[in-house]
Amino acid sequence: MRAHLRPAMSLIAIFTLLTGLALPVAFTGFGAVVFPNQAGGSLISRNGVVVGSALIGQNFVSPRYFWGRPSALMGADPKDARKQIATPYDASISGASNLAPTAKALIARLTGDIAKTGQHMVPADAVTTSGSGLDPDISPQNAAAQIARVAAARHLPQNAVRNVVARQTRGLEAGLFGAPRINVLALNLALDDLHADAQSTPAQAP
Repeated sequence: MRAHLRPAMSLIAIFTLLTGLALPVAFTGFGAVVFPNQAGGSLISRNGVVVGSALIGQNFVSPRYFWGRPSALMGADPKDARKQIATPYDASISGASNLAPTAKALIARLTGDIAKTGQHMVPADAVTTSGSGLDPDISPQNAAAQIARVAAARHLPQNAVRNVVARQTRGLEAGLFGAPRINVLALNLALDDLHADAQSTPAQAP
């Protein structure tokens, strides 16, 4: 019995140390050295302050900013734990609404989101939620549909805003995978920089 038990316990201890400690530490260290930004959560900073992550969307609602995809995340109501309220882009949870196409709640939400855009024809990702509820990116078509609103809210020429969108548009990964996309947080930060530059530039005499 002992002859069989000792090798078994030794193997458990060895592989626990190897796969439970040594390998995770090695992979974590490798990632921190080779991919420090990704290993650190792909955080985005502004003036030394972390303002978000490139991997997790934020719930922009001001007309001055580009809006991300709708988020179907729901969380407990702080006033009544028995109820749930919308908690869009809550990074502590992840998931979709799981509503059927004929669900009245889904139809009402879609109708409201379409009305909010002020347009009859909208890109799909402007009104549909992602599977995680945390999608940080939108399509170039979605961004293009918002240019007029953002430019008007900031009193900027549409071409100036359109140029920011073009600079923030990323193509396919390795030229093969995924789809063209724009990170909403990065776009809005670039937009803030543009607006600050425009306000600090002295007006030219007519």
